[in-house]
Amino acid sequence: MFHSLEGLANGRPPQHERHKPENTLLYQIVEKYWPVFQDELNTQAKNLPFFVANEFDEYLKCGKLEHGFLRVRCSSCHDEKLVAFSCKKRGICPSCGARRMADSAALLVDDVLPHQPIRQWVLSFPFQLRFLLANNPQAMGKVLGIVNRAISTHLIKKAGYKKSTAKTGSVTLIQRFGSALNLNLHFHTLFIDGVYQQKKNGRLVFHRVKAPSASELNSLVTKISQRIARHLEKQGLLTRDDENSYLTMDGLDENVMNELQGHSITYRIAIGPQQGRKVFALQTIPAWEDDFSNSQVGKIAGFSLHAGVATEARQRRKLERLCRYIARPAVSEKRLALTSNGMVKYHLKTPYQDGTTHVIFEPLDFIAKLAAMVPRPRVNLTRFHGVLAPNSKYRINVTPAKRGKGCTKKSSANNNQKSFAESRKSLTWAERLKRVFKIDVSVCSHCGGEVKIIACIEDPEIIEKILTHLDAKSDTPAHHLPKSRAPPQGLLFINK
Repeated sequence: MFHSLEGLANGRPPQHERHKPENTLLYQIVEKYWPVFQDELNTQAKNLPFFVANEFDEYLKCGKLEHGFLRVRCSSCHDEKLVAFSCKKRGICPSCGARRMADSAALLVDDVLPHQPIRQWVLSFPFQLRFLLANNPQAMGKVLGIVNRAISTHLIKKAGYKKSTAKTGSVTLIQRFGSALNLNLHFHTLFIDGVYQQKKNGRLVFHRVKAPSASELNSLVTKISQRIARHLEKQGLLTRDDENSYLTMDGLDENVMNELQGHSITYRIAIGPQQGRKVFALQTIPAWEDDFSNSQVGKIAGFSLHAGVATEARQRRKLERLCRYIARPAVSEKRLALTSNGMVKYHLKTPYQDGTTHVIFEPLDFIAKLAAMVPRPRVNLTRFHGVLAPNSKYRINVTPAKRGKGCTKKSSANNNQKSFAESRKSLTWAERLKRVFKIDVSVCSHCGGEVKIIACIEDPEIIEKILTHLDAKSDTPAHHLPKSRAPPQGLLFINK
């Protein structure tokens, strides 16, 4: 996405190349069918929310030189390149999603997660609650608090302490997508795999706990499901009788986004003549699984709790890979393809238990699935709890960055700690490329000189003149400006 492997055979690091989204299949599908999708909704007198339409419009501009760029120049050999602007959106753009993934993982490992064992807890919800939580950020926050308190209490009791004498902490990354491009809101929570005991002198002592057993997971997921149900009942969002539970829809408006999200959650076609039917899928013979894999998951009434992935204190690289996996973008371009009849085929990350390996969409329904996954603006999808919470008085003592409540400029200077601005300033786009892909874009690939930004070009007329001069629109290789010079001297598918 960001680089070329050319040069590895010669022992040189991979070289940076301009990201060209117009050459990707995802961009081509969105560019062709996004206007058609909008026209289809207009004929039905339906309109998408502004933030969803803006997500697609900005994605179509992301990485395109026609919409603005930076000029960067080597201070030694004066080689110049053009760097296009990014959309910086959170929904469907794989390029910006990958940058955010690298940034989030680096922040968590370098500044937040302590050098202690870390365990990942994954909680999935029934279809009805996925829809409710995706549409109600306030309810989602309350539910996350319930889940966090239940797991924290479990860890503290298992360590043999009480809440008043022991603390734990966690970071939750809220994912809104599933492997089949379905809307599947679930929690990935990185818990410190143990508790901190507070001594009388104020010092914190860490005590590790054992991994949860199958019976503990089942007991814990049962407790979580009951507490969530009681909370939603009190809020008037859930009505239960002796046999079933029903969501109260009074607080939700009937709009096109609710329709798209409802179809996405239940794996159904959202638009077109096949609307309401199950999405098409390719299947193979289901893989045989023994009871051992099921014993690592607690399940009840559509809730699923998994806690089988953990890292040791010394495994910081493994922890960063885990953070990147959790913070990955929703759409994987490598798993996207077209069938011979123009359908969109998406390869599942892992086959389902029924043998499903691919899902197949009509192009317009594929756009609908992308629209359903776009998050609402100003809803934080990363949450901190316990000793890792920003307002915790213990945060300064357990996090690697030593920042938190009670941290002063004087104490920070005495400990030779970087300020927050200094720490975040160092992790620029160039630093992310260097950290993840071993590419240093601040160094010239020709002579090794320092590369600097010399101009920011945003005026459409100037952009058009520069690109016309370089014939950039018809040139498939990366765009390079000429070196500076002295002034002149005078498949088959089945219905799942």
